[in-house]
Amino acid sequence: MPTLIIKTNASLPDDQTALLKAASGAVAELLGKPEGYVMVLLEPVAALCFGGDTAPAAYLELKSLGLPEDCTPNLSAALCGFVEQHLGVPKGRVYIEFAAPPRHLFGWDGRTFG
Repeated sequence: MPTLIIKTNASLPDDQTALLKAASGAVAELLGKPEGYVMVLLEPVAALCFGGDTAPAAYLELKSLGLPEDCTPNLSAALCGFVEQHLGVPKGRVYIEFAAPPRHLFGWDGRTFG
């Protein structure tokens, strides 16, 4: 159930499918989870201000059951690098929220994981 949400005011590539697939593969690899459970949402936003500046920036949310807190520094580095490489958003203009929801509060296929 790893879910990555990317919200950005950066210019998006014409082939957003390639970006989504690259992000899906990266999340699966980073978390060591089957890609068949990974969901990636790309949300372009018309208005975003970070640090008093409206230059390209991004806000990411990464949710995963059992997300180990001690891995978040490495995940942050990898995801910021991904956004910089694929969207041209500098690492210093990216915020990431990490979450590990309880298994019983995340549903899929008509049931929960708990």
